[in-house]
Amino acid sequence: MSKTIAILATHGFEESELKSPEEHLEQQGWTVHIVSPEPGSIKAWAKKDWGKAYPVDVELADADASRYDALVIPGGVINPDQLRVNEAALSFVRDFFDQKKPVAAICHGPQVLINADVIKDRRLTSVKNISKDLINAGALWTDEAVIVDEGLVTSRTPDDLPDFNAKITEEILEGRHENQHA
Repeated sequence: MSKTIAILATHGFEESELKSPEEHLEQQGWTVHIVSPEPGSIKAWAKKDWGKAYPVDVELADADASRYDALVIPGGVINPDQLRVNEAALSFVRDFFDQKKPVAAICHGPQVLINADVIKDRRLTSVKNISKDLINAGALWTDEAVIVDEGLVTSRTPDDLPDFNAKITEEILEGRHENQHA
């Protein structure tokens, strides 16, 4: 069963939070595209310093959510902070919710979901540092390794990546979620 997944990222994404889901999804035999507002390549943040550069497969301006089966948003501090003020990125995220497709965000990644206005009354988790922001935006936040709410998958930190990756796969295999909503 052929699937294509978008990973939305820009400079400063936490390297493990992009690399681990990307590798896991590719091991399923699926195609993964790094979608970014930046052309060429984007630079990872690897725990405490800049990591390696990753090639951008599709520029955000050319990306269309209808071509993808799911969306993954890695964290890091810099990456979501840049994406959450990019209207094209927010529109891209909202399109996945409108099309009832799985969306996954880890660590600081849910900050993008706040600005996309897609988390009110949704159950989710994140790194504890942004829990109050999510609660203030109307989310039902819980400190758990992974939470799935009708196609929305969230996790806290790189330590949760095995659970996060497993749930992303499960939600993608289930397909569209009729109760997925903003």
